[in-house]
Amino acid sequence: MIRDLFRTNGIVTALSLIGLMILWTVLAWLKGDPDVLPMPLEVWSIVRREAASGDLAYHMIATIGRVAAAFALAMALGLGIGVVLGRSPALDRWFGIWLVVFLNIPALVVIVLCYLWIGLNEVAAITAVALNKTAMVAVTIREGTRALDPRLRDMARSFQMSSLDTFRHVTIPQLWPYIAASTRNGLAIIWKIVLVVEFLGRSNGVGFQIHLYFQLFEIGYVMAYAVSFVAFVLVLEWTVINLFERRATRWRAGEPGS
Repeated sequence: MIRDLFRTNGIVTALSLIGLMILWTVLAWLKGDPDVLPMPLEVWSIVRREAASGDLAYHMIATIGRVAAAFALAMALGLGIGVVLGRSPALDRWFGIWLVVFLNIPALVVIVLCYLWIGLNEVAAITAVALNKTAMVAVTIREGTRALDPRLRDMARSFQMSSLDTFRHVTIPQLWPYIAASTRNGLAIIWKIVLVVEFLGRSNGVGFQIHLYFQLFEIGYVMAYAVSFVAFVLVLEWTVINLFERRATRWRAGEPGS
């Protein structure tokens, strides 16, 4: 059944992407100016040249490293803050407004301030990205913690489970869907912010390359690097995130091994 689902989803996804390529081709043909909107095959040629030279891999790896570091930091901090505030209404009354403040500070402001306070370095870049995402994760996890089934918590107490075991076997399984949601939208947001960070103050990465070719008005190269990273995110979506999401919701359906 799962194999059939993968096959069906794969066919639909492939047809959808083909439709997107056709739309792109039609729009480029109507525009009639490759300097403004190049054809998909022209962008693909640029991707192949950049890959052959090694530049694409070098800058992709730099961006992926920043995304991974900022994502891990934001998820760890957001999970901890969300669980604490969700379990303690008193703390949430005091510090819930902090989350609202951080949610509404523009990402560009946080990036600029981190560069000014910390310097134009990797620590500032990763800190800026993580700060922009932590509040979003915390809010999602806080709502998930509030929705925990109190009967399961009472059952854990009746069996005299330790706090660590209760967290591992009672709290975390119920929070999986919220963690999965934070993971999905977190990656979508973080990689965009990382590109802005690289655009403003790094000497490598996809964002840096986009900035470089923006200055040269090389739209084909801008699109080549953007499309390359989007392709990477799509592969991540189809593999790791989808598997993680199914694992997150399996226990609710009572599937074996949940």
